[in-house]
Amino acid sequence: MAKDTDVYTSPLVERNASREMAELFGAQKKFTTWRQLWLELAKAQQKLGLDIKNNQIKQMARQLDYIDFKKAARYEKQFRHDVMAHVYTFADVAPKAEPIIHLGATSCYVGDNADLIIMREGLRIVAGKLAAVINLLGKFAKKHSSLPALGFTHYQPAQLTTVGKRATLWCYEFAMDLQEIEHRLETLPFRGVKGTTGTQASFLVLFEGNHSKVKQLDKAVASAFGFKKICAVTGQTYQRKIDALIVNALASIAQSAHKMCNDIRLLANLKEIEEPFEQSQIGSSAMPYKRNPMRCERTTALSRFVLSLASSPQMTASEQWLERTLDDSANRRIVIPEAFLAVDGILEILINVADGLVVYPKVIAARVASELPFMATENILMAAVKAGGNRQELHEKIRLHSHAAAAQVKKLGKPNDLVGRLKADIAFAKIDFEKILNPDAYIGRAPQQVDEFIRSIVMPIRRKYRKTLSKKVELKV
Repeated sequence: MAKDTDVYTSPLVERNASREMAELFGAQKKFTTWRQLWLELAKAQQKLGLDIKNNQIKQMARQLDYIDFKKAARYEKQFRHDVMAHVYTFADVAPKAEPIIHLGATSCYVGDNADLIIMREGLRIVAGKLAAVINLLGKFAKKHSSLPALGFTHYQPAQLTTVGKRATLWCYEFAMDLQEIEHRLETLPFRGVKGTTGTQASFLVLFEGNHSKVKQLDKAVASAFGFKKICAVTGQTYQRKIDALIVNALASIAQSAHKMCNDIRLLANLKEIEEPFEQSQIGSSAMPYKRNPMRCERTTALSRFVLSLASSPQMTASEQWLERTLDDSANRRIVIPEAFLAVDGILEILINVADGLVVYPKVIAARVASELPFMATENILMAAVKAGGNRQELHEKIRLHSHAAAAQVKKLGKPNDLVGRLKADIAFAKIDFEKILNPDAYIGRAPQQVDEFIRSIVMPIRRKYRKTLSKKVELKV
């Protein structure tokens, strides 16, 4: 008998995803949902006049959660059909209902509808955790809204920003992702009760040609599971484009996570901002001084995995011949759960990181001070002209001093001494360098932008998801 440690198990479950998400895509949830679908189908059929007895309904209802998985496996080996294996397994514990379980339905009635039910719950979990990330980044942005920091374009020094303003760039992308997840939830349809090729022919026979009752059946089952929308038409399956849209929305979260965590990794190298680092944490087995950004590195790794998954549902949707082909099944069993599990793991890490980001203001100030003299040259030039100087002569002096200072930095590895050179030049004797070199004068509306962003974007999300914002995460490893 193989031990658990003898066989491969998914790192997504062991190391990354929450218990909540792992259970959502577990066998118990899947097959109890199948049984609930059979039960609600029978209840709706009974209400619409089919000869289904109350004791049959009651017996099914009592046996929703008890599933003999070993017996189901034996049936599946015998029949080579997972749905029929579970029909028989259910019938064994609800024998009175055996004649009416799965009546008029096709395998996709339980398979597809259960997938939609489970994905809907997965999207709700994702939405709550996204909101928690947005809330924490909003707090971080507010706290550091006025802390000047060197901006980078092309990863080269650019005009100043603030630490808080930079955090809003990360936060805004997650807010966009949340909007997309909410849209997917609002528009997600139920496959419904459609029959073998989507024509509802079997149900039309059951109701002796009564089209109205067939339509009522479709709506009744959808309503029982809280779906307001039903696929307008289907083949045997719901449109696999729905899977592609959902996984694309998850991949969008991965994009945002990758961007933010790469930024933090770059800033950690500059010693400006770091992810949380625990007291007994080891950064390297060989280099004791190391503080590797392993949380952000893991996030980017998982994000690349999700991005790679996004193309698979697209290809699956394009491969569905006519009313359907079975080459979707094996693919979807892997891609959909793993996309949700990986994104759940990503969000768990992001909550942990955003809740414990460490900022080093003195390092940030030192980097600003090293670059600000170059950025301030235009303001220095304008002030010197106002003090009575000649613009062209002053421009040339600043150019020569700037080049000399740059040589000190680049060739000799010395500090930027441009300000000292300018102060020593009599042409700039009347300049208030302390005022001109105040970093606050170079951050524009960054603090105000942070406040406006929090009011317009973060606060509505906080109000809507207030019950999920207190979530704390302790990483598994």
